[in-house]
Amino acid sequence: MATPQILIVEDEDIIAMDLENKLKSMGYAVAALASSGQEAVRKAAAIQPDLVLMDIHLKGAMDGVTAAHEIRALYDIPVIYLTAHADDYTLHRAKKTEPVGYILKPFEDKELRASIELALHNHGVENQLRKTERWLATTLKSIGEAIIASDENGRVAFMNPIAEALTGWRQEEALGKDLAEVFHAIDEQTRQPIENPLAEVMRREINPGLERPTLLIARGGTEKPIERTASPIQDDNGYVNGVVLVFRSVGERK
Repeated sequence: MATPQILIVEDEDIIAMDLENKLKSMGYAVAALASSGQEAVRKAAAIQPDLVLMDIHLKGAMDGVTAAHEIRALYDIPVIYLTAHADDYTLHRAKKTEPVGYILKPFEDKELRASIELALHNHGVENQLRKTERWLATTLKSIGEAIIASDENGRVAFMNPIAEALTGWRQEEALGKDLAEVFHAIDEQTRQPIENPLAEVMRREINPGLERPTLLIARGGTEKPIERTASPIQDDNGYVNGVVLVFRSVGERK
């Protein structure tokens, strides 16, 4: 495993040198030192370190919070704040930049090491999670059946392009809307609205077959015969926190 590269941003030379020595003694590599916000952003872009240790109060036009915001937004590099200031206003500004740590000076070596290790681990986990989410989203979009997923309140959280085509709703418009509004379906024989899929899976507590002939009424009023199934989204404790609805047009078969 490669040695983590750390960028130190500190405008007090003695403190910066002491911190550099501490990090090297812990086995980390110090990629560079920066004494201002502008320099920190430039070096982060050029070096692409694994982590930034950022003093909040820096001399110059750009303080540590503003620099951290740019580094996080532009390069997705995690930031740990090192500061002697912990007033509410500073904390409020710092939290908006989503730091992976916040250490008050003076600090113990073991506290610094623990914060660095936790920050690097959590950032790695976040990156892997984002990759997995992108992979799943791409997979769901390429599947040949329509898919709509809702949250635990029955609000639309995802729909793939085929679901958009069949319902007449674009995902951007449907997100957050009630599932029954987007997936407007009726019983083909009785012409009565079908039960909300989320309510149905929660009531049955199994993967329902949903075998009755169904008509999907698209946004423009077009009626399309479909086949559908719904499955609950459950957490590790079995709590239902959403539903995945899968359906397809059977008009050509009919």
